[in-house]
Amino acid sequence: MQSIEVKDILKPRCSTIEEQISYNREERDLWNSKVRSLLDERNELNRQVKELITEVQNQKALRDDENQNVRELKEMRAEYSDSLKIIRTEFRERIALQEEESKNEKVIRTRSPKQIIAERDKFERLYEQGRFLGKKEKEYLSKMKKLSAELKTAKENNKGDEIRDLKSKLRDAEKKQESAHKNVKKAVEKAQESHDLMAELSDEVERLRDKANAAQGGVTRAKREADSLHSRYIVALRCIHSMQDLLKILDARDAGRSVDEEQVEVTDLMTRLMSGDTLSTDEIMALQRN
Repeated sequence: MQSIEVKDILKPRCSTIEEQISYNREERDLWNSKVRSLLDERNELNRQVKELITEVQNQKALRDDENQNVRELKEMRAEYSDSLKIIRTEFRERIALQEEESKNEKVIRTRSPKQIIAERDKFERLYEQGRFLGKKEKEYLSKMKKLSAELKTAKENNKGDEIRDLKSKLRDAEKKQESAHKNVKKAVEKAQESHDLMAELSDEVERLRDKANAAQGGVTRAKREADSLHSRYIVALRCIHSMQDLLKILDARDAGRSVDEEQVEVTDLMTRLMSGDTLSTDEIMALQRN
């Protein structure tokens, strides 16, 4: 086959391969750009996941603290409830006893202990002022004796004070029990809020992890595509340089010239590339220029 026939075959092939080289290079660069973008997305998602995991742990600690607080407050509420039951039972028994006594006995109506004590104090002041000297002192002693006996009887018959005291204790116990119950409810609500937030954050962690895994899958696929395009780019580069070398040798032979040193260098680079060596960016650019 004549050199001109070889040139007619190779030159159209060179144009086609140059188009392939340009296409493979551009597509490879696009896929490499996608790889970098997906890596950035994956890294950002993993950063968010790490922060959320820390917050989940914080909420878990808060929830556990609140649950411990709930247990302690429940114990306190139980104590107040037991105390309330005792006082309430005592109060009911006292009321029932008073009603029974009212049915079976005629209660002697007397002055209140407060009234009797006021009169006693009055006589004591008069005695101190010397109003009961001589024979009147006997009158004073007799009066004080009567007042003491009346006070004793009044205290025995005056059951209302005891019931009033029990009512006061009952109200106080009810307030304490109600306050303890409210504190338990608040602590339970806080613990539940922390638990719900922890669950919500955990769900978000799983969602972001799925997205990060999807991004990683995209990185793998994009890198595989970029590597495939790069391989095709290198193969096309090898082919076109082989054909260009052959055309240059044919041109030199037809013109009676020898192959120049630059062409030898390019041929050496091509030989290295075809043998599987990795070329630097400058060396690949040199191949493209020639």
